[in-house]
Amino acid sequence: MRDVLRSGYRQSLVHLAWMCLFSSVPNGGAKVLEKTFEEWMRYRDECLRRMASEPYPAGLFCNRTFDMYACWPDGSPGTAVNVSCPFYLPWFEKVKHGLVSRRCGADGQWVTVNGSQPWRDYSQCEEETESAGAPRPRRWLMVSFKVLYTVGYSLSLLTLVSALLVLTVFSRKLRCTRNYIHANLFASFGLRATSVMVKDALLEKRWGMEVVQVADWEALLSHEAALGCRAAQVLMQYCILANHYWFLVEAVYLYKLLIGAVFSEKNYYRLYLYLGWGTPVVFVVPWMAAKYLKENVECWALNENMAYWWIIRIPILLASLINLLIFMRILKVILAKLRANQKGYADYKLRLAKATLTLIPLFGIHEVVFIFATDEQTTGILRYVKVFFTLFLNSFQGFLVAVLYCFANKEVKSEMKKKWQLWKLDHPALCCAR
Repeated sequence: MRDVLRSGYRQSLVHLAWMCLFSSVPNGGAKVLEKTFEEWMRYRDECLRRMASEPYPAGLFCNRTFDMYACWPDGSPGTAVNVSCPFYLPWFEKVKHGLVSRRCGADGQWVTVNGSQPWRDYSQCEEETESAGAPRPRRWLMVSFKVLYTVGYSLSLLTLVSALLVLTVFSRKLRCTRNYIHANLFASFGLRATSVMVKDALLEKRWGMEVVQVADWEALLSHEAALGCRAAQVLMQYCILANHYWFLVEAVYLYKLLIGAVFSEKNYYRLYLYLGWGTPVVFVVPWMAAKYLKENVECWALNENMAYWWIIRIPILLASLINLLIFMRILKVILAKLRANQKGYADYKLRLAKATLTLIPLFGIHEVVFIFATDEQTTGILRYVKVFFTLFLNSFQGFLVAVLYCFANKEVKSEMKKKWQLWKLDHPALCCAR
């Protein structure tokens, strides 16, 4: 009997989890898994109190029960018993007039499947898109997106670490303010990639736990169990902000070089460090406080109140808009200089295009494309297109920046070539062996 009960717990609760995790109800109106489980607990408690308070009928009957899905009253033999769809379902508003059914056998026992599992027909309580099989393509699409950005961040991380070693260790001649700023940008990309992968690993570990009974769900959804993934979420938001503000540092530094401003690079470099690594703290700390005090659920990944999300979004949009203005100003300066020194129309256009394409990843200008296409405003195909391009560009951008501003840099290539020549002279036996 104990094994049968455990099997019933496991089947119903796991089914509940999958229904919640892959529900197509919009985030703004849906109940997340934690809220759904709280509602399920309330539904169960109300059912148990009702069963304890109502008198039993006389004669043969199917006994009242809670089968982990719905609350069933006493049933007459040989009849179907119908109850309303449970109110804890995330899509209850869509199915509140639906019914879930069980059959009471002639022997006064509920009809079962395989002699142990309770039989019930809950087709009217399923979400329409779920019964039509729509979540499966969407689930496959989400998995594909995850594979895409995992590959992108992994490749970027490998390239960025190599670029950092080249700029900071490889040669003293490469140690200057410009390359230090590049190195900090590379570091912000690397931390961003690491934080995203750590957050995903913690989420998979958390939701990959074996759930057998209600106590397992309570432990899984407890605040203590969520501390790790919340910390990873905070770190990820900090790294994303730091990444954007190092874009801004790159833009400001290049703009000062182009307009010929006279300043002390040493003093300004310290300000750049404060801007790049310090500014994100100003916004992440109040966001963290707001989430803890007002939205302390799950891993702080969902935004039921978008006002708290704007604490993070506004500084990102501000940095992106400033970068766009500096980008346009720099292009204007480059255009004027190329016009003054142009040798030929084709060469002039080519150099301008090259400068433009090179600055786009350095300043993160692609972020501006989706500034006004927010998550709340995009639905359907447009939302998936936005998610694809955002994930693709963000995950592979570190790789592109490391290649353009380190491995394809003429100064770096020259130093690497010199080092290679010196290494060959020092190790003639190794390099000349046939």
